[in-house]
Amino acid sequence: MTTATSRRSDRRISPVFIGILAVTAVTGWATWTGFAEKPGVAVFLFVTAAWIVSLCLHEYAHARTALHSGDITVGSKGYLSLNPLAYTHALLSIVLPVIFVIMGGIGLPGGAVFIERGRIRGRWRHSLISAAGPLTNVLFAVVCTAPFWLDALDGVPADFRFALAFLALLQVTAALLNFLPVPGLDGYGVIEPWLSYNVKRQVEPFAPFGLLFVFALLFVPQINSAFFDVIDSVLSSLGISDFETYCGQDLYRFWQSSNEFCSVSP
Repeated sequence: MTTATSRRSDRRISPVFIGILAVTAVTGWATWTGFAEKPGVAVFLFVTAAWIVSLCLHEYAHARTALHSGDITVGSKGYLSLNPLAYTHALLSIVLPVIFVIMGGIGLPGGAVFIERGRIRGRWRHSLISAAGPLTNVLFAVVCTAPFWLDALDGVPADFRFALAFLALLQVTAALLNFLPVPGLDGYGVIEPWLSYNVKRQVEPFAPFGLLFVFALLFVPQINSAFFDVIDSVLSSLGISDFETYCGQDLYRFWQSSNEFCSVSP
C-alpha cells in the first residue's frame, strides 16, 4: 500500500533549509577568518542561522519519531523536509524563538508540529515523540560545547569561540525550558501519557498558557537568577565560562555599543 510518507518528495530536504545552512556556513567562516568588516554582524547572522537550524531539527525530530511510531501523515504535511515554513505553528516554532534570542538571549522552545496522536499506540511511544525535540537541543549543545570540554580551542579565533559559547547557551536554555513538566511544553508531553484521564482533563485548559506562565516566572528576579545559575553551572561544567557567553551575547547584539572588555584584536 502506498502512503504519503513513501514519496521521496515528502522527505526531500527543503531549499529553504539548505539556504539557512549556507548562511550558517558562510557567516561562520566570516566570523572565524575575521573577513567581515563588523564582526558583530557576522556573529549575529551565524548564531541566528544556526539557531534556526536547531529549531528545524527540533521539529524534525518530533516528526521523524512520530513517523516511526505510527503517524504516517507527517510526510504529507511537509514536516520531514526540514522546511521551517511548513510547520503548523511557524510563529511559535521560528519567529518567536528568534525574537526572544534577539531581545533577551533566551532559547525559547518552539511550538511542536501537529502529531495525530490517535494513530500512535503505547505510552512509551507518545513520551518518546515529546522527548525527541529537546533531546535534539541537548545533542546540539554537546556539539557546540565539545571544543570547550575537549580543550580543542588552541588557535580558534576569540570571536568564533564567543559566538559558539552563546549558541551553546541558547541550546541549554531551550533544552532545560522544554523539559519542564509544564502543560504546553515537551516535558509535560513526556509525562502526560502516564497521567490519569481526570488529571489530563483538568490540566488541558492550561496548555495554551504554559509557556507564557514560564516566561512570566522568569521575570521574577529571584527565579530568573536561580534559572541562570543553573544554566551557568551546566555550561561551566562543560568548560564554558560566564565571560565567554557574556562576550558572545555582546558581539551578537551588534546594534548596541560593544563592551571594550570583549573586544578582540584581529
